[in-house]
Amino acid sequence: QVQLVESGGGLVQPGGSLKLSCAASTSIFNFNAMGWYRQAPGKERELVARILSGGSTNYADSVKGRFTISRDNTKNTVDLQMNSLKPEDTAVYYCDAFTLWEHYWGKGTLVTVSS
Repeated sequence: QVQLVESGGGLVQPGGSLKLSCAASTSIFNFNAMGWYRQAPGKERELVARILSGGSTNYADSVKGRFTISRDNTKNTVDLQMNSLKPEDTAVYYCDAFTLWEHYWGKGTLVTVSS
């Protein structure tokens, strides 16, 4: 059973930075794509950023220029560097990964942006 474990969440002030990491229990070469979603209280889960197996990336308009997704094939991790954080970035952030047949989710990590 593939496991995805997120880490790096916490409390940060507006304008600050935070780096989330998602560790996979298997080689990330097995996945067609990996990404980060978030879900704020009372809102639907939304895609924040995605990185494909070939390395191309895409981002939600709300985070373009502020967030960067990257992958480390040697550590089997996918990171999300978040800069210039805003209160509206407050949410539980989830890592996901999928193959042609399966879609996997982590349990999430809470990010709170508040002064």
